[in-house]
Amino acid sequence: MSRRKTIAWMVAAGLAVALASGATAQTTTTTAPTSSPAKKELVQKILVLQQPEIENVARSIVERPAAQMMQEAGLAMQRQVPPDKREAMGKAIEAEVKKYVEEAYPLVRERAVRLAPSTLGAALEEKFSEDELKQLLAWLESPVNKKFQTLGPVRNAFVQKVLAESVAAVDPKVGALDARIRVILGVPPANQAPASSGSPPARPAAPAARASGK
Repeated sequence: MSRRKTIAWMVAAGLAVALASGATAQTTTTTAPTSSPAKKELVQKILVLQQPEIENVARSIVERPAAQMMQEAGLAMQRQVPPDKREAMGKAIEAEVKKYVEEAYPLVRERAVRLAPSTLGAALEEKFSEDELKQLLAWLESPVNKKFQTLGPVRNAFVQKVLAESVAAVDPKVGALDARIRVILGVPPANQAPASSGSPPARPAAPAARASGK
């Protein structure tokens, strides 16, 4: 998806600096001077410019499990659902996914925006001088931009922190989406599938059903 390409660019560039302490040994510059009001203002402007990318990270976190479920549902429909019923079933699943994203995305977005100043912003203040922040704000093709991108080894730190903050709020909605998709597909709930297929008492029931059907 094109959104994933945008997220990859963001993580590799501006937002890669989230928790850059692990990459300090790989940089060749010295630690930036102590923070100042001017630096804080520059960092704030950078975060404002980066907010769409921060929001894309939040959306990616929300959409990832839904996309996986849709892929699995599509495979299940091809195996189990007659062709003339697939379109209607697919639309029903898409409607449930849309509802889930609309409910979960604001929750994760709020956490991502709230965490950005204390993670991304703090790292920018620590690692970059005031002059470098000015260059970064202009987002020129410059040595400082290349330096900014060398912090790539820690680019997942921000995503992981947002995930940790969001899992409790989003997991129930993911479970509810999974349950609704299973209803549409006509398959048992996830917590019943192992019991019906793997428990010993379920096996004698199958011959009985065949006998009654004859």
